[in-house]
Amino acid sequence: MRFRVTPYHHNLLMDHQRLSAFYEAISSSARGVTYDLGAGSGVLSYFAAGVSEKVIAVEKDPKIAACASENLSHLENVRVVNQDALEFEFTEPADTIICEMLDTALIDEEQVPVLQRAMDFLKPDGRVIPLGILNAAEPVLMNSDNIIYDERGSDSRSAGPLRVYSRVNFKGNLDDRFRGRLKLRATGPFNGIRITTFTILQDDIICGPTPMMNPPLMIPLGSAEEPGEAEIELSYRMGGGLGSIRAEVL
Repeated sequence: MRFRVTPYHHNLLMDHQRLSAFYEAISSSARGVTYDLGAGSGVLSYFAAGVSEKVIAVEKDPKIAACASENLSHLENVRVVNQDALEFEFTEPADTIICEMLDTALIDEEQVPVLQRAMDFLKPDGRVIPLGILNAAEPVLMNSDNIIYDERGSDSRSAGPLRVYSRVNFKGNLDDRFRGRLKLRATGPFNGIRITTFTILQDDIICGPTPMMNPPLMIPLGSAEEPGEAEIELSYRMGGGLGSIRAEVL
């Protein structure tokens, strides 16, 4: 099937690792009344249509919603709604909620604010796709003084092992603020940390960064630090944007 898409969504469709992981999770878990929040071009709704009673695809951008409407027009059990997922009124309880507003540590997208609201409409035995994320950090020697995404994989050099520092469960008690102390071991000089996020699609499906999902995020610490054990205080708000990030060596 050929999808009508924007250039950005064309790149999303070309990310086969991301698509195959979501296809496997949706085809094995989605059921009943499914809401696809932030539906984009509609590809995840397309996956869900074959295993759900009905699918409501919610997309706030009118141009992208028009693409989704055209792409899904042949599916009788799919309805596209051009509305902000933060304002959408659920007409019936959800058996499945799909929400792929993912970003590294969920900082620069509205995944958590949207799900904080949507969970009120999920049935007690309902399912969420993805289930959550794992965040890990490592010390790095980086070439920039600004917070940047390491999309090329060449803007920094690892200076120690990657350590998991948090897990966000989308069906749990979602707090949009993170504040914690990261204990990292540096094997060489470092001046920043790199956050890598792993998406938990299902308990047995974990997807790391892909070309179009969750590129590692690098955060400068201000000055070069010597090798050894380091304690770093990190805080940010999920959905609050990169400007909400604070990091310092203790």
